[in-house]
Amino acid sequence: MFDLPVKRVMERNKFITVSPNQTISQAARLMASKHFGVALVMEGGQLLGILTTSDIVLRVLGLGLDPNDTPVRSAMTPNPITVAPGDSFGHALVVMQTHRVRHAPVVEDGHTLGLVSARTAMDPDLDEFVPEARRREHYLADHRAGH
Repeated sequence: MFDLPVKRVMERNKFITVSPNQTISQAARLMASKHFGVALVMEGGQLLGILTTSDIVLRVLGLGLDPNDTPVRSAMTPNPITVAPGDSFGHALVVMQTHRVRHAPVVEDGHTLGLVSARTAMDPDLDEFVPEARRREHYLADHRAGH
């Protein structure tokens, strides 16, 4: 899975966008209605930033700002770290870890194509990893014991 290109694991049509001029309340309602913890901040087809639930909590609510009067622009992370669709998923995870983020927009030639999430590493493909790892542990343990 880690060798797969980002374009094979990214959430292509599973991202939402908000305007930098929308209020935090408007963005939060959209995010809640779609069950998303992240929104891409776009204007005129250009990616300006990323807004996460953590941004809302730390940069708005935590500072006592009114979410009805605070624009997304004030709380978003501007110029987010991006990855290319041809990058390996493992590379994308390293980039996200290095920059301490959990989501990275996938951008090619200035066009935002999707979103990749560190959570993807915990998805179904890795469900097969755990039983295989356990099978190998038992195999090694049996051979060490002389079975």
